[in-house]
Amino acid sequence: MSAGLHRLGILAPASPFPADRFEAGLNVLRQLGFQPVIHYQAYARTGFLAGSDAERLNALYDLLADPSIDAVMAARGGYGVHRLLEHLDLSRLKAAPKPVIGFSDVTALHAVWAQLGRASIHGPVVTQLADLPPADQAIFAQTLSGPQAATYQGQSTIQKGRAQGVLFGGCLSVLVPLLGTPFFPSLAGKILLLEDIGEAPYRIDRMLTQLRLSGALGQVAGIAVGELVKCDPPRAGEPTAVQVLAERTADLGVPVVYGLPFGHGQTNQAIWLGAQVELDAEARTLTVRP
Repeated sequence: MSAGLHRLGILAPASPFPADRFEAGLNVLRQLGFQPVIHYQAYARTGFLAGSDAERLNALYDLLADPSIDAVMAARGGYGVHRLLEHLDLSRLKAAPKPVIGFSDVTALHAVWAQLGRASIHGPVVTQLADLPPADQAIFAQTLSGPQAATYQGQSTIQKGRAQGVLFGGCLSVLVPLLGTPFFPSLAGKILLLEDIGEAPYRIDRMLTQLRLSGALGQVAGIAVGELVKCDPPRAGEPTAVQVLAERTADLGVPVVYGLPFGHGQTNQAIWLGAQVELDAEARTLTVRP
């Protein structure tokens, strides 16, 4: 593979993982030319978590401090990263400027990296990698070779317009609980990436409303929405998640594109958070401009 991030330190910062999907993902990493280095913590189990908070946090520190590791990748998401944040030693993170790779619960780490002014990669976790189409796997490998120009195609225009800014975001239901904490970065002028799974439209409405009430949503330059998987209305006649998205963003005056290839569904293409991007709602595209 080309020069870039080669040796990937693997940990489970949140939930335990199915062994078969983990091994399948490791095989894909090796086939793509990466060298996964698995921290022993990845196999730990403590209730619904992949080990204690201390075990998971120390695994992160170990991989960041290891000079042979180029980047840190999550085995899976789930739940648990929020519990680590109050214990973080930011000086140890600042001493090791390596990107973190993942999505879903890893959004909480992406927020920390953004606060530190560091780029990170929103992309598949190990257990998702083998389920993705070969094209997404190839994009993953290409993205890890370093920031470069790339265009991602969405499905529909929610609000018209075009905007440029730094990309930040991830899973909506992981991002919103960070509001009011020191770990929620400024969204001023940002292109906000959002995706989610298993959230009924009224809960999406609640979270978007919370972002509005905090003032954060009113600061964004644009909103790039990936997939909203299994976010169907629970009762007939209620608005869909996309209708909620349209209504809650109608007065913001910023472009909003839906159906970009990010998230918990059948596609999850890797993209650098912290990159300069352009969101074009007429063309329904998100373009990275390194």
